Amino acid sequence: MSGLLDVILGYDCNLACDYCTITPAMRRRALTSEQVVAALRGGRAGGYDSVSFTGGEPTIRRDLIGLVRAARSLGYADIKVQTNGLVLAHGDNARRLREAGVDRVHLSVHTHVAEAYDELVRSPGSHAAMVEGLAKVVASGAIVVADLILKRDTVGRVGAALAWLWERGVTAADLWFVSLTDGNRDNVASLPRMTEAVPELARGFVYARARGMVVRSLHVPRCLLGADHVHAYDPGAGRVQVVTPEATFELRDSRLAGRVHVPACGGCPFEQVCPGVRPDYLEVYGDEEVAAARGQAPSVRARRLRIV
Repeated sequence: MSGLLDVILGYDCNLACDYCTITPAMRRRALTSEQVVAALRGGRAGGYDSVSFTGGEPTIRRDLIGLVRAARSLGYADIKVQTNGLVLAHGDNARRLREAGVDRVHLSVHTHVAEAYDELVRSPGSHAAMVEGLAKVVASGAIVVADLILKRDTVGRVGAALAWLWERGVTAADLWFVSLTDGNRDNVASLPRMTEAVPELARGFVYARARGMVVRSLHVPRCLLGADHVHAYDPGAGRVQVVTPEATFELRDSRLAGRVHVPACGGCPFEQVCPGVRPDYLEVYGDEEVAAARGQAPSVRARRLRIV
């Protein structure tokens, strides 16, 4: 038995991204060191052999190095840290994290354009720190995956962002479709149609395949990706347990997972492997895109105002 224990240490962060789902109230919630170690022990007892430390921003916690060492001593074979990279730009933080036992780092690049990045994270001058942190993580020898956010003002730059990453030694990237939940629930303007995103994604996939770059698309159903469906990635398809300051649950039950199979999904060759469409997306656009891809009439109506 194997699986991933995904530990959300807390929700506090040193940035305030304009699409972040974390509310001010959530930022005050965090697991204690003792709670994390208990969860790590429970995870090993339950057969989990990989662990991910996420947030919020885990690198702002002073106990992170100790928690990584605890995970390694408990026998976790793969240890990941999800970060925006800013803290890792300073001194030897990236090297120390690697030496403590971190195998892989998922670094949130968001978008590669400096001015657009600083505006997105609402912190002028942060892009330079992110770039430095990224360089130091690559130099540390850890496996690096860059996370790019797909929202209305970034989706048109996916291909250029992948080229920018490749030039910096990054050979893997995950493409996250923006979510309208919690703190970002009312930011409907940030959510593009998936069919608007697909052409740019296709160009990015061509670039990636030509270089052996691993690029995965989250949240866009395979039926919309067409021939590029091999790039679809569902983190909840495996055995993933999420530990948060409030609750512990399986990732497939998360609000950020697809969870909804619309009538047009019936008979689709991907029905058994596709998690479906996220509820927040269906509220804004309904199922007309999925229905059209399947040659059917839409059956799920949009329930929220579309802002274009």
